[in-house]
Parts: sequence; structure tokens; C-alpha cells
Amino acid sequence: MSFQCLSFEPDTDGVVLVTIRRPEKLNALSGETIAELGEAFRAAREDASIKGLILTGAGEKAFAAGGDIGELAQADPIEAERQSRRGQDVFRMLETMRKPSVATINGFALGGGLELAMCCAIRIASPNAKLGQPEVKLGIVPGYGATQRLPRLIGRGRALELLLSGESIDAAEAYRIGLVNAIAAQGDLVATAKGWVSKVAANGPLAVALTMESVDCGLDGGLEAGLRFEAMAFGLTAASADRREGMAAFLEKRKAVFTGR
Repeated sequence: MSFQCLSFEPDTDGVVLVTIRRPEKLNALSGETIAELGEAFRAAREDASIKGLILTGAGEKAFAAGGDIGELAQADPIEAERQSRRGQDVFRMLETMRKPSVATINGFALGGGLELAMCCAIRIASPNAKLGQPEVKLGIVPGYGATQRLPRLIGRGRALELLLSGESIDAAEAYRIGLVNAIAAQGDLVATAKGWVSKVAANGPLAVALTMESVDCGLDGGLEAGLRFEAMAFGLTAASADRREGMAAFLEKRKAVFTGR
């Protein structure tokens, strides 16, 4: 798979590393970059051999330092809304792919960069990471989902603190408030992320997918809708070959071999 702004590197364990490669622009998210991310996420979602995804940025300065301001400055209101919708659709594809994903935040994750990271299942940051939503400093509103995802991750009060001030925080503070799940040395980020994805991928793939969907159903539709979906998912997994294999392996004191069926 060939890209201009990304690399797409699956390994033999079924984990694909997607790297944004615009280091001269601190990996800013141009329209072309977002379109290529859409292609990469679609490929990862549809390829059964890919069990999980790691997302990072090239270099040691930035995961993604926001949108491409040069492009944004030229957009009229209609085009600005279209850009927002396109980005939201691509980011949502990552968020709903039903496979474990990790953002390895190796520097700046600002604006659209942080919005992209929030669509991964978890986030791991290097000690030099800086995270924030500085859009209000430019006189605009976040356009790729920060006003919705940030409160869901860290609560309304802390989210508004970041969204309304436009200030960034370091990795330690991001970990303290739950915006990132772990901190790892710059050189260990991808290996740490791969360890987590591989651990999740060793579980029943149908159960993993339905667990992710159950969480999102409850967050989006409320407690009652979430509970109904959970019960349905529980029933589906009860009828699966993976359930039979998982319980047999437990009773026989061996490692389960799941097939996703």
C-alpha cells in the first residue's frame, strides 16, 4: 500500500504501524493526510489478518501538531464545514473499527492531532509530549470531535478547562487526569503499544469487538441502551465457537486458540 503522507507497515503478528510522515510540518493533518488516514483505517478494518493498529508520528517532535493552518485559513464557511465532516468521518472509522488501537504520542498532539489520538482505544505518551486543544486561540472551534470526546474521557470540567483556555498540558498531567493511559520512554513507545495490542489480540476477537461496541453503545445511547446491547452481545458470544474454546481451555489449563467465530 503506497501513501504520500503516511507509512502502513503490518508485521507478522498482525499489528499494523501507521506513521504520519510530515515531520517538516510537525505531522500536521492536511486534507491529503486525512484522506490517506481514511484509506489506511479502512484497510486495517477490512483485513482479517490485522488484529490491531498503532498510530504514531514521524520524528521525535510531534505525533500530529494539529490541522494544516495554511489550508484552514483559506477555507470559506461551507468548505470549513465540509473539512470538519470529512475529518470526523475518517476519525470515526478508527474509533469504530472494533480492533484494539493505540496512539503513541511522541511529542506534540495538538488540535486535530489530539482529536485523532482520542479516537484510539488507548493513548501512550512520551515524557516530552504536549497535549491540548488550542483552537480558541485561533478564533475557531475544534472541528474533529474534541468537544464530544474530551468530556467523555476526562469529564466536563477538566475538558472545558482545556478547551476554553487553549493551553497545553504535559504527559504527567495528561496521565493524572486520565487523558493518556501510560507514559513510556520515547524509544519504547511502539514496543509498549505493541505489547498491549498483542495482549488484547490474544483474547477472543469477537468478544473484544463486542465489548468495544457495548461501551460505545452505552456512552452514545445511555445506560438502558447500553445494558440492552450488552445482554445481546453476551448472548451472541454464548453461541460462539470462541466461547466453547475459551471455557474448554480454562478447564483444561491450556492457552485458548480463538478463531473469531
